[in-house]
Amino acid sequence: MTKPILLTVDDDPSVSRAVARDLRRRYAEHYRVVRADSGADALESLQEIRLRGDRVAVLLADYRMPNMNGIEFLEQAMDLFPRARRALLTAYADTDAAIEAINLVDVDYYLLKPWEPPEEKLFPVVDQMLETWKAAGEPETESTRIIGHRWSAQAYEVRDFLARNGMPYSWFTTEEAEGRKLLEAAGATEADVPVLLTAGGDVLLNPTLSEVADKIGLSTTPAEDFYDLVIVGGGPAGLGAAVYGASEGLRTVLVEGRATGGQAGQSSRIENYLGFPDGVSGGQLTDRARRQATRLGAELLTARRVVGLATHGPKKILELDDGSRVAAHAVLLATGVSYRRLGAEGADDMVGRGVFYGSAATEADACADQHVVIVGGANSAGQAAMFFSRQAARVTLAVRAPDLERSMSHYLIQQIRGNDRIDVRTCTEVISCHGDGHLQKLVLRDSTSGATEDVDCGHLFVFIGAAPMTDWLPDELARDQAGFVLTGTDLLDSGERPAGWTPNRDPFHLETSIPGVFVAGDVRSASVKRVASAVGEGAMAVTLVHQYLAHP
Repeated sequence: MTKPILLTVDDDPSVSRAVARDLRRRYAEHYRVVRADSGADALESLQEIRLRGDRVAVLLADYRMPNMNGIEFLEQAMDLFPRARRALLTAYADTDAAIEAINLVDVDYYLLKPWEPPEEKLFPVVDQMLETWKAAGEPETESTRIIGHRWSAQAYEVRDFLARNGMPYSWFTTEEAEGRKLLEAAGATEADVPVLLTAGGDVLLNPTLSEVADKIGLSTTPAEDFYDLVIVGGGPAGLGAAVYGASEGLRTVLVEGRATGGQAGQSSRIENYLGFPDGVSGGQLTDRARRQATRLGAELLTARRVVGLATHGPKKILELDDGSRVAAHAVLLATGVSYRRLGAEGADDMVGRGVFYGSAATEADACADQHVVIVGGANSAGQAAMFFSRQAARVTLAVRAPDLERSMSHYLIQQIRGNDRIDVRTCTEVISCHGDGHLQKLVLRDSTSGATEDVDCGHLFVFIGAAPMTDWLPDELARDQAGFVLTGTDLLDSGERPAGWTPNRDPFHLETSIPGVFVAGDVRSASVKRVASAVGEGAMAVTLVHQYLAHP
């Protein structure tokens, strides 16, 4: 089993570091210390910890924090880890708050700051909370368990799939005794990894993602042969369309090749989305949208890729990667974009073994006290830098441009500049990746001077460019030179409608060169690459689908 967690949250960086330092000095042998700088960040960390099936023994929260004080944080944290022992850090003037906390969230102790010396004022309190936590015993829990090599790309893929689909799991490596015991109990060997053990006792050896999805209860097969609307892609645009389509009575199915949320679902923190003044993680936003869509009647298929699109009169037929087909009156393409591959020498050989595309939150624990390098200069890269700075000893943000202002939001730039763990290196690119079985070293080059530098690094996260996933579409569906799908008036050439266009009208705003096939979100040519605009286009597309169904 992984070490139980002691989580501390304080908005004062110096106090936060001091608490974590003292706790590690005393408890690091048997417990893992996680620190956060705000209640929102701490709740996000707890969500990820719960998803991984880890245990939280103690929560230490400062009372005086902006936006969410310590009592409010502990109240919400109780829903995630009701067995964790709780303490409030207060000043002498806050004793009334401590009494309120005891009544409201059943805190075990309140600690007056400063707590020097910790041997007298901090450690005895934490010792007592840990004794109480251990005396309560371990609850009977069942979750999916994964056994694999630490640097296995296949094991990483399975773990990432489960995490992004909101499925709790426990991770064991073949290097630890418990992992080897589980392999033996499953009748498997190291040659079979990754091995997945379901809560029901099923054993999967080196499974495909569709096999994993079937076993953990995700839907992979359409319930019907014909729908009013098929949505291809489960990012913000696709989920927005699923919510509005189902709520307005359309028989709606969404087909997603990996996990709902798309790139936005991997964002560690979205600060500028309307209605979330304290920010929201991409995973939280995705989970809410997914539950909302299914509650309203939309059908969601996971781990199924659409590989072909054909039209037969007004009917649209989509071919799935397992050879099955699904038909509909209308289709919405919301496939989004993928991160461009890093052109550095050796990078392709280390994907999943130190090189990751997207934030890969499953790797957060492995980055504790390590050097992390992030490549990219847009919001997704900046959000990842802030996320990994919570646990990593140092984060290097490598940006090809001469500054961040060209592609990153102002609020995020300010956060990064105020974070002493993040080093921004502009005019910098990764030219090669090196390591024995996994990433161990990078070579960075300054594009201005041409100078190169060897950098020790075990984790590289890539957020560069945007490649549209449109190669599977038929030739008659018009795209721009970069592969993004053209829609509406962009299809008109000197007022002339596209070749093969049969309706006696111009294409609707989000309609493609194939009548009844619509596009929303990042995959659309000249779209605004923001979560809010993608959701809005998904909703707008449903309105246009209604118009198309009334007047095809």
